[in-house]
Amino acid sequence: MYQQNGYYTKASYFQEPIVKAVHYVVSRPCQESPDRMRVPLTAYPFSWLPPILQAVMIYYPIIAAIGIPANVVTIVILSRGKCGLSRCITRYLVAMAAADLLVIITDVILVRINDYYFPTTFLHMTPVCSFLRTLMRAVTDISVWLTIAFTFDRFVTICCQKLRTKYCTEKTAALVIGTVCLLFCIKNIPWFFIYEPIITIDNVPWGCIAKPEYYTVTAWVTFGWINRCLNPLLPIFLILLLNALTVGYILAASRVRRRLRSSKNDVNHNDPETQNRRKSIILLFAISGNFILLWTTYVVFFLLMRITNQYYHTGYNDPMHIADYTSYMLLLLNCCTNTCIYAVTQTKFRDELKNGLKYPLRIIYKLVQQRKV
Repeated sequence: MYQQNGYYTKASYFQEPIVKAVHYVVSRPCQESPDRMRVPLTAYPFSWLPPILQAVMIYYPIIAAIGIPANVVTIVILSRGKCGLSRCITRYLVAMAAADLLVIITDVILVRINDYYFPTTFLHMTPVCSFLRTLMRAVTDISVWLTIAFTFDRFVTICCQKLRTKYCTEKTAALVIGTVCLLFCIKNIPWFFIYEPIITIDNVPWGCIAKPEYYTVTAWVTFGWINRCLNPLLPIFLILLLNALTVGYILAASRVRRRLRSSKNDVNHNDPETQNRRKSIILLFAISGNFILLWTTYVVFFLLMRITNQYYHTGYNDPMHIADYTSYMLLLLNCCTNTCIYAVTQTKFRDELKNGLKYPLRIIYKLVQQRKV
């Protein structure tokens, strides 16, 4: 049974009864009205759904409910510039939070939650659906490559002393962020032309499924491999490489500084340079380590699928199908965790977060006191 973007082929519709509850009714497409094309998952008892569908039905609304306010709060706090971070770092972190916010809005809400809960809205018209999936891929690429840009900036700051003064500036950060956004918006335009409608009713195309030539024509196959190399294979390699070089440089520099300080009988005093590097490294490794951890399942699934040539699923209990769903669930979790990382690793960010949470309570308290008076 073949699946693409949450939709099933006409043949698969008759192979599995549960599919009737969640996907297009295609037996009589010309006589069906748009509001009967698909049935939302909520129209059937929750216990009837396969376990993996039960999981995503609960998981994605939680991700949206947590991720949107978390990223908005992160953008507001970092934009205030009171977290003790340089303007260069702040630019990257704000851009990363904004990209994560867009991923949650497009991928989680407009695509996945909409598919499961509201399967007959105008968002499923083929042109709109194709645009949303193109936008979804673009913002995902931007989110990933902004993480690479941040990692490279920290590498230059720590390991390239001569280049640091020229590269690690607010102006350069803004230029890099703008370039990444522009390049990956252009790079993902071909996705809009990959999809075709699943069903046409009254000359209105509905649904999105990849055209057959996407899997056979050399140009499209090459485009697919380029996309997978640019996200996530190359990003993970670059993060591992840059972090390895950074660790090697820090260990070598730390040994030299310890020998110099020991020669001056100053081993019992704190080294400010070492402390600053430690804080920067903790933030860098927390963000990049979190990225690698949550993307690993997706990479393993992609490589396994390509190696085994298994592009078909036999049902919702197929291990490959479950791995597919699970990999995307973990991948999207990456858009919600950076706020927690900042809160754990940055003292001033925690203070700003606490002040922000206390602010509404203070207003309510003042209003209550004024009302009493």
